[in-house]
Amino acid sequence: MSLTGRLEDLALADIFQILSIGRKTGTFIIGGSKGTAVVVFKSGLIVRAETDEIGRSLGEDILDAGLIKETVFSMAVEVKTQLPSKPIAEILYEFGSVSMEIIESFTKKRIVKVMSHLLAREDGDFRFEPDKLEIEGMTDLPDLGWELSTGLSPEYLLMEGARVYDESYQSEPSGAEEFSVEDSLEGQDWEEDWEEQPADRTDLSSLKSLTQELRFPDSAPEITLLILRFASDIFQRGVLFMVGKHEMVGLGQFGLEIDNPDEKVRETALDIDRSNFFKKIILEQMPYKGVMEKDEVTLELLNELGGTWPSESAVFPVIADGDVVALLYCDNPDAEESICETDGLDIFINQAGLALEKSLLKRKLHEMEQRKDTA
Repeated sequence: MSLTGRLEDLALADIFQILSIGRKTGTFIIGGSKGTAVVVFKSGLIVRAETDEIGRSLGEDILDAGLIKETVFSMAVEVKTQLPSKPIAEILYEFGSVSMEIIESFTKKRIVKVMSHLLAREDGDFRFEPDKLEIEGMTDLPDLGWELSTGLSPEYLLMEGARVYDESYQSEPSGAEEFSVEDSLEGQDWEEDWEEQPADRTDLSSLKSLTQELRFPDSAPEITLLILRFASDIFQRGVLFMVGKHEMVGLGQFGLEIDNPDEKVRETALDIDRSNFFKKIILEQMPYKGVMEKDEVTLELLNELGGTWPSESAVFPVIADGDVVALLYCDNPDAEESICETDGLDIFINQAGLALEKSLLKRKLHEMEQRKDTA
């Protein structure tokens, strides 16, 4: 499946979800005014990501950490001048100067950093070359980094990349000072209440930093990623389900300590009709926090998640057009204390439902226009 287009027309989150769900293998290349970037997929997982926007190599990251000597790095650079297509990290590894474990650890951090730069791009062209993993000659990047032995989930990387981007954004006075919760939640006077909140209210800190992104979402997948990002600041693990008439199907997760968590979640389908617990939440359209009722479906869910039965759980319905379209399940399996306050998450999920309505309406209008054009 070849894929080409522009970021103005198709959001990065949408593209990566398509490649992830389809378990695609190949090379994704982005160009534009901010430079070139490349992301390599294997079976839907990301194994490499580089961009010239960062302006430094993976080898320099390792050097700055004090794990290799300047003389060794200089020798590697000299070798690279003779073999320009060979990555610095690969040369250092062949020197025996640094272990594979160290390189892989730094590569994971670097991929997250690359994602944070890509998420900041509002324009540019892209193309996906299916089944092509040899990057040499495909881009003019000065260094191609390192390919991970085990790929990373695109959903996880988008969340972590966005988190890094948020931290960078908040460190800039202009962005942080101009934004207020009142701007995001129109018609509600939150500004005074905000100043009175305790400094350790993680949910309200997240509300302030993420609600602005929710105002103009490009797509439903982007909204679901924002929900998972918000919840991951409060809970140790969580799963977001899409709710149908008779079943709920996994969309995404965070914090699950099981093999292939994203793949496992997307393969999970729970029968709502066999669970009085979930049926009641969907019917009442109200969040639940407390001891989860044990039934066939909740037992099946906890078996899929792994670990012991949590002392408390939290379930948040996402409502769009008057119906529950998704359910967010969260818990803290290792925590002894009660679940903390989640008012900010409650508010955010309500706003996410409204954003989903707008996104769905936008898609319907687009489909209507396309039908008119073809009529």
